[in-house]
Amino acid sequence: MPIQIIGMIQPHEVSETLARRGPAVDPAYVRAFAQAHEHAGFDRILVPASSTSPDTLLTVAYAAAATQRIRFLLAHRPGFVAPTLAARQLATLDHYTGGRLAVHYISGGSDADQQRDGDFLGHDERYARTDEYLTLLRRVWTENKPFDHEGAYYRVKGAASEVKPLQQPYVPIYFGGASEPALRVAGRHADVYALWGESLAQAGDLVRRVRAEAAAHGRSIEFSISFRPIIAPTEDEAWAKAARILEATRAQQVQIAHARGAGPQQSEGARRLLADAARGDRVDERLWTAIARETGGRSNSTALVGTPEQVADALLKYYDLGIETFLVRGFDPLVDAVEYGRELLPLVRAKVAERDAQRALERKAA
Repeated sequence: MPIQIIGMIQPHEVSETLARRGPAVDPAYVRAFAQAHEHAGFDRILVPASSTSPDTLLTVAYAAAATQRIRFLLAHRPGFVAPTLAARQLATLDHYTGGRLAVHYISGGSDADQQRDGDFLGHDERYARTDEYLTLLRRVWTENKPFDHEGAYYRVKGAASEVKPLQQPYVPIYFGGASEPALRVAGRHADVYALWGESLAQAGDLVRRVRAEAAAHGRSIEFSISFRPIIAPTEDEAWAKAARILEATRAQQVQIAHARGAGPQQSEGARRLLADAARGDRVDERLWTAIARETGGRSNSTALVGTPEQVADALLKYYDLGIETFLVRGFDPLVDAVEYGRELLPLVRAKVAERDAQRALERKAA
């Protein structure tokens, strides 16, 4: 099947290795960053969210106006906006972007991050709320008559919306979280389940478990996985580049407030990344876990290291697990996005097409 390759943009230049440059909202940088992804051949761009970052909905609207074809993945945190209002906002944005929108729902893996915006629910309760939130969201998008709802977290009377998504039946739902409550929500609602960059063994296990949850509801589900590729003309050069990235990350820890060993302590995803890191800095030959260990498993911090050919081969192994979407972003975000478009993305697409052709021949011969 055709793969989807997602990048990521932010409203200003920053990463584990780079101190923030410019204002918190840098329109020129956002425009250049989004256009660079479009020109590099990415299919979609993630716009991430946190309790201190600029608004994702407005950032997507601005980036969409600066591009023509590339699609967007808006990170959205349930619990801070009524689901009926969010349904209208997202449906409206879907129209203004020409049907280029998908939404990644983040229930929250860090109590501290949630509490900055006034959310004091515990980890499991947040996922229960997301379950109800997504149920309401989908009803607003798909039902044509006003309805009432009374649940554990939301109560509405006569809910209705004049605006429905341009994409039918609704805006695609991406969802992450590796805890048992998260997997149950994914099975009921997600179109695409998003993994962090885990080892082949751990990723395969999670794919099987999520598929089982979806099957229990008579649903099928797709998968996405995130990596930070580090590529160079030779393998030795790639590992030397990785060493420089680790050194720069350590130097940046205090400045970017990612204290060593800190992270979303309530996140099962962080625990799983650190479990891979405990096996060593190099897992499955190409998976590099040093940044995950350094930052406490914070976000998608694992890398695939090698030549473009070697990294493409590593991604193909995840494709063989049934993962058809790859989110790739670099430690020098804009520069790396351009390099991926030139050196990595064409190789990955070619290898996947070759694998698909091989499978088709095998099926025909069987």
